[in-house]
Amino acid sequence: MTTSKPARRFAPAKINLFLHVGDKRTDGYHDLVSLIAFADTGDWLEVRDAKRQSLSITGPFADALKDETDNLVLKAARDLDVWAEERGHKTSPVELILEKNLPIAAGIGGGSSDAAAVLHLLAEHWSLPIPIDELESIGKAMGADVPVCLRGCPTLVSGMGEILSPAPELPAFSLVLVNPGIEVPTKRIFNTISVRSGTVPPPFPPRFESARTFAMFLDGLFNDLAAPAKAIAPVIMSAEGALVATEGCLIARMSGSGATCVGLYEKDEDAVAAAAKIAQANPNWWVKAARTFVSP
Repeated sequence: MTTSKPARRFAPAKINLFLHVGDKRTDGYHDLVSLIAFADTGDWLEVRDAKRQSLSITGPFADALKDETDNLVLKAARDLDVWAEERGHKTSPVELILEKNLPIAAGIGGGSSDAAAVLHLLAEHWSLPIPIDELESIGKAMGADVPVCLRGCPTLVSGMGEILSPAPELPAFSLVLVNPGIEVPTKRIFNTISVRSGTVPPPFPPRFESARTFAMFLDGLFNDLAAPAKAIAPVIMSAEGALVATEGCLIARMSGSGATCVGLYEKDEDAVAAAAKIAQANPNWWVKAARTFVSP
């Protein structure tokens, strides 16, 4: 049995810097193309040896998951255990502890990032010789965002989000994430989408000289899910507008299917000041200043 000490892994928030949607597929899903980055704010996963497998949840958003009898964290553990058993590798019962810092159903990949963190943690904890492409195959069965969260670095995604390509080199920039405390139904958003930018990736320059030039590039791209999400939940427009109104904000837009909006800043101090200003004016919103993050 494994007797290694408790191990922790960060599960960063996933940011869609743009998200273009294509036509509806015959299986009912939509193809898309999106540039993904990660923020240094997120959840934490811890694994400990135990007599039986269990999951406990702490953190500011723990109550939002208290009624769930199953979730992606437990599914990730089970699916990796099945992979190990089918190949004759030994595993051991574990206690998983999720520190839930990200809001639920917020368009920033919290559940997918948590699942990815568990796959990495348990592969190491159980000393499994599993290559990254097989981890991604397990992750894909849980959701299209899990493979990119396993990589945890800037990535261009396509297909339903499961086809991963290297992103261009991105400049350093700061972020402010704002969620007005609502959930928007992803299926309804996709069903009411009217503008589709298509799935041909934009022509990227070899590199971006600065955060400002990167923001100018993003200004010509879109999140096609933003308009239907704002029609369902107009408060998203208020969150986006609050970011735009802050000093130093280069560009602001909704991430994923919402309702989290993200502002890009060149200077950390501008992001910190913007987050403080928005939080003071909107005490019921979730507001975080952050920087871009690349998983180890």
